[in-house]
Amino acid sequence: MNAFTLNRRAIMLSAVAGASGAIVPVIGGSGSAKAKAAPAPDGNSGCYRFRVGDIRATVLSDGVIGGPPRVYASDAPEAELQAVLRRAFLPTDHMTLNLNTLLIETGGRRILIEAGAGKTMGPNGGRIFENLAVIGLGPADIDAIVISHTHPDHVGNLRTADGGKAFPRAIVLVPKADWDFFVRTDPDLSYMPVPQDFRVRFASAIKTSLEPVKNDVTLYGAGAEILPGLTTIAASGHTPGMATFLVHSGNDQLLLTADLAYHPVVNIDRPWVPGPDRDKDTALASRRRIFDRAAADRVPVLGFHFPFPGLGRLLKTDGAYVWVPADWQF
Repeated sequence: MNAFTLNRRAIMLSAVAGASGAIVPVIGGSGSAKAKAAPAPDGNSGCYRFRVGDIRATVLSDGVIGGPPRVYASDAPEAELQAVLRRAFLPTDHMTLNLNTLLIETGGRRILIEAGAGKTMGPNGGRIFENLAVIGLGPADIDAIVISHTHPDHVGNLRTADGGKAFPRAIVLVPKADWDFFVRTDPDLSYMPVPQDFRVRFASAIKTSLEPVKNDVTLYGAGAEILPGLTTIAASGHTPGMATFLVHSGNDQLLLTADLAYHPVVNIDRPWVPGPDRDKDTALASRRRIFDRAAADRVPVLGFHFPFPGLGRLLKTDGAYVWVPADWQF
């Protein structure tokens, strides 16, 4: 057992007990980050503000999507999957996934990481615009949008209902390998554990969502700093070109894990394999490599689909990892 491998039971007990002295809740490696919740005009807040060094960051919820738990834990024994969900007080017939986009403001620019789903994957997406309004911004205030991969829940809001550009001034950066696979060809989605009619709608939603930006999209390969304070990390497997992101300023960092995991209960606390991973072996290798880095370096993490606001840390155990949500900062 190495220095970063801890006893799973001890970690989970300490997390449940709220041992904040052992798990730093503040986002930012220096411990100097401040955070506050943005008020919502009606209902609960869909905005969460904090800092990564000198970078101002805001998680903006685009709402939720979801489906059968089996889709997100494809290799889980059925009885064990049901038991794990019940112990976590989650429904056994439906798993809810959040849509946590991140706005970073740095160098006089507003950069949105992920565009969100809109209505491409159900009626409960498309909230990002009202949450932008809560913090006094609109779509025209966004300078750049960086996409981790081109699944509909990450690109759906790029298109308005009438087919226009939803973010009229923003440059859009998309992984080249994903563009080649999903947009320039008719992708074979037979690997996805969903009905064929869903696959057809899924593929169509990708092309439709990206149509307004197809003539001026910027394609990138993961592994470089594509904008100041934003470095891409190759994480292929879920899709051919998926990237994760490292937001950094001074000594502070934040790791965005995109779709390396869908929900902490089934993909972190349990090492079950997401069904939508196109190349499951490559995706598993990417997941382990990036999760190991987050655990070893104690880097704060933002999970795109994790319970809002999706912020926390990863600890490595003797069998998998443990997700420890960050304390809410007012």
